[in-house]
Amino acid sequence: MNNQKLVVIGGDAAGMSAASKVRRAQPEREIVVFEQGNHTSYSACGMPYYIGGLVESEDELIARKPEVFRQKQNMDVRIRHEVMEIDVQNKRVRVRNLDEGNEFWETWDDLLIATGASPIAPKMEGINADGVFTLSLLQSGIDVFDFIEKAKPAKAVVVGGGYIGIEMAEAFIERSIEVSLIDMAPQMMTTLDPDMADLILDYMKEQQVAVFLEEKLVKIETKADGSVKSVTTDKQSLPADIVILGMGVKPNSELAAKAGIKLGANDAIGVNKRLETSAPHVWAAGDCAESFHLVTQKQVHIALGTVANKHGLAAGINISGGNTEFPGVLGTAITKFKEMEISRTGLSEKEAKALKMDYQAETITSVSPSGYYPGAEKITVKLVVDKQSKRLIGGQIVGFKGSAKRIDTIATAITAGLTAQQVVDLDLAYAPPFSTVWDPVQMAARQLV
Repeated sequence: MNNQKLVVIGGDAAGMSAASKVRRAQPEREIVVFEQGNHTSYSACGMPYYIGGLVESEDELIARKPEVFRQKQNMDVRIRHEVMEIDVQNKRVRVRNLDEGNEFWETWDDLLIATGASPIAPKMEGINADGVFTLSLLQSGIDVFDFIEKAKPAKAVVVGGGYIGIEMAEAFIERSIEVSLIDMAPQMMTTLDPDMADLILDYMKEQQVAVFLEEKLVKIETKADGSVKSVTTDKQSLPADIVILGMGVKPNSELAAKAGIKLGANDAIGVNKRLETSAPHVWAAGDCAESFHLVTQKQVHIALGTVANKHGLAAGINISGGNTEFPGVLGTAITKFKEMEISRTGLSEKEAKALKMDYQAETITSVSPSGYYPGAEKITVKLVVDKQSKRLIGGQIVGFKGSAKRIDTIATAITAGLTAQQVVDLDLAYAPPFSTVWDPVQMAARQLV
């Protein structure tokens, strides 16, 4: 096993987590990594904060540069190399050197596909205009930062009200750029329920973001020099010097599909709990691969950095001869806009309803820390339980300082199969600077009992 070559396609979270695990387990094994971008092992989640000026340098977002993997971990890491084809039968990949333009075949004994996901960018007029950006590779974040420094945009339009949209709206405000946000959905943050999303909408409007819901992007108008001039929706035209498309992502699974590897949920690469694909000795991990949902017990596609890193670790253990399973996901996610904190886990009420589940949901609004302690602010907690067993199946939190990380208590409770009563009974910490005597999560659970 030790002398068998591992080839990894993709040099970010999942790919490098797996490669590093294999290297620790098998110090002599040959490992080759192909990354089409300029960077390895970076925090894509940190890009809005770099663009907003909260992170001083792009170098701070890079965990390990390619040369570190080469020198310290004895890995053949090749950036600016794009894998064009996977030949499963002959166990080889066709690779293009993007700088030199030449192509070659590389053989493998084990192959890990960690190609990530790509931002959705509809084919339409002006979509490739100068000043229109998506965020994916670290280089895209650097490009946005450089554009702001050089072009000094005054007006920004963000398309999409999800995580990227909210975080980029904040980044533009930090840079004193006027922001408009459009989304074709009737609410912000479609991973939340409408009642919780409305709290975000109200706060964003208070912070001078012009939000336009139920408006569809139609085209992007350009100036004579090819730079962006305005964004046209089905209802209006908004002037823009810079545009961010945050319309969601799709898994980069085309390579696998063309090689005859089966796809699964949302066209992500189909994998079992060991991260094995339908092809022998071919593994997939990260944003390109599907996961198992712990509540619905179905395969899902959830593109999150936490999931990608855990996928990579599990794949690395199995590739190097170990035996582990990736247990599954709840879709636990967290973000912020200015002072407002937002988090969710498990199923929303909307999702439970769509799945025709017999559920019960309750929402409470409290304060954190204790009301008499300086700086006490509003927190809203929503819990969803299975109506018969009263087991927790989902939770959402919108509030201010110290609110959102409470979602981890809810995620733990769902994973452990706790009922609302068991959450009420938890011995959670209390002191006036941190919480009320009854933690807001327990208050919501009490409403369900």
